Amino acid sequence: MTKKIFRSICLVALLVFVSSIVLIMSVLYDYFSDIQFKQLKIQTNLISQSVTNEGVRYFDGLDFDSYRITWIRHDGEVLYDSSLNTSSSFAHMENHLERTEIRQALADGFGQSDRYSATLMERSFYCAKRLDDGSVLRLSATHGTILILLLGMSQPIFLVFAIAIVLSVVLAARLSNNIVKPFNTLDLENPLETAPYEELSPLLLRISSQQNQLKLKETQLRQKQEELYAIISNMKEGIILLSSDGTILSINRAAVSFLNIETTMKQNLSEKCCIGKKLSDISCCQTLLHAADNVLCKNPQELTTPLRTSHYQITASPVFADTTIFGAALLLLDITEKEKAEQMRREFTANVSHELKTPLHSISGYAELLKNDMVKKEDICPFADKIYTEAQRMAKLVEDIMNLSHLDEGAADMHLEPQDLFETASSAIRSLSQEAADADVTVTLSGQPAIVNGIPQLLFGIVFNLCDNAIKYNKKGGSVFISILSDAETVSLTVRDTGIGISTEHQEHIFERFYRVDKSHSKQLGGTGLGLSIVKHAAKIHHADIMLQSVPGSGTTIMVTFPKHEI
Repeated sequence: MTKKIFRSICLVALLVFVSSIVLIMSVLYDYFSDIQFKQLKIQTNLISQSVTNEGVRYFDGLDFDSYRITWIRHDGEVLYDSSLNTSSSFAHMENHLERTEIRQALADGFGQSDRYSATLMERSFYCAKRLDDGSVLRLSATHGTILILLLGMSQPIFLVFAIAIVLSVVLAARLSNNIVKPFNTLDLENPLETAPYEELSPLLLRISSQQNQLKLKETQLRQKQEELYAIISNMKEGIILLSSDGTILSINRAAVSFLNIETTMKQNLSEKCCIGKKLSDISCCQTLLHAADNVLCKNPQELTTPLRTSHYQITASPVFADTTIFGAALLLLDITEKEKAEQMRREFTANVSHELKTPLHSISGYAELLKNDMVKKEDICPFADKIYTEAQRMAKLVEDIMNLSHLDEGAADMHLEPQDLFETASSAIRSLSQEAADADVTVTLSGQPAIVNGIPQLLFGIVFNLCDNAIKYNKKGGSVFISILSDAETVSLTVRDTGIGISTEHQEHIFERFYRVDKSHSKQLGGTGLGLSIVKHAAKIHHADIMLQSVPGSGTTIMVTFPKHEI
């Protein structure tokens, strides 16, 4: 900007200087021309008077450097011309009768004119006066053009021009710096507070408005960026963004954790240290590298890789800018729980099929014998009893499977409501009274009423299954102790028996579906292997904790702790 202002000031100064010179010379030229014309007229009058008195003799000894004198007869013939030396030369001069100044002088007594010679680049002034004898005396003088005048004054003009250039440069430099200096010191953060010129107020007002809008947009963008970063950083799924050459542009904590795992923790990676590096430099997972290479070649990938005790699903998608691949996005999903759930489903399906086949085969076999009349009359009742027992077992198994399936869905159709756990335990004990009597087991309930926020059916199922297991796996003449205790924050249900107990290697598995410590003994007792699994899922729905203590041969204690209902 300074250079532009400097050049503009210099150009304006030079144009003004040149224009001034031309204007001044034009005015002076006209001024001096008028003066010369007046002088020529005066000289014409004086010389004509002398010629009238003295005749041709007057021209002898005159200095004709300034003027040219011509004496013309009334018919236009030249009698005398100061530019010629001999009278013979006068006779060869052209007739001057048609000259403008001559015709005016013959007609009016005095005439004048001026003519420009393009060849000589001169301007000639003519003054003519008619004498008493009818002849005409003419004086002429030459005057150079403006160009000639300028050329004649070239030296002083060049000197003045040089001085003008120096002054223009110096003044232009100072003026441009003074003009631009306020702009250079302008505070764009607060433009209205430092306005250098009043004319700039509208512009600075717009700048201030735009600054406010930019600050608002910047704040919003920063907020959205922070929100996006927080979301991506806390995602359980790993996200890696790659450039077209495989350089990491962005990565979140989950992806870094994956890289740390698959490098067997040989390097302590972080999000910042990963950005800007090649994926191949920090990862040795061939499945991940293969997916990245393929997706950068415009081939989307979806692969699964096992890693230690975990399973990861890698989804690689290309990122396009128009038709050109710009980079790639890698999504890392920890599908360990999904794989475990799928494995459990397969195992559950296999176990259900196996558990249902056993009673069905028994029922089918006994029924076939009865159908073919291959059973003695005295064996019909035992066979029917066997069919009934297996059918009841299968019905109980189906009921438990349905209950467990319902619990897997989260019991969404059931509603929490205040329940007295002590009363629920009393009801479960009454339902098991005959079973306890048949097993010669004494069931004792202690404690006090305690309110919990729960689902009645599930709370009853928890107490019923715990007590049922305590009775089934007890000793003849054994005891089951049930206590309901509460404190300021929790309500605990404790079921303790004096039964056979559970060995340490089985304790962590007893809540799994269809898991039995003693399969033959369990089937004899009619167990399905789903009771404790139902207890576990129901407790999870109620946000309750389960604690198990057992000593083989001495008995088992299971405590379920519920959050207390707030009134």
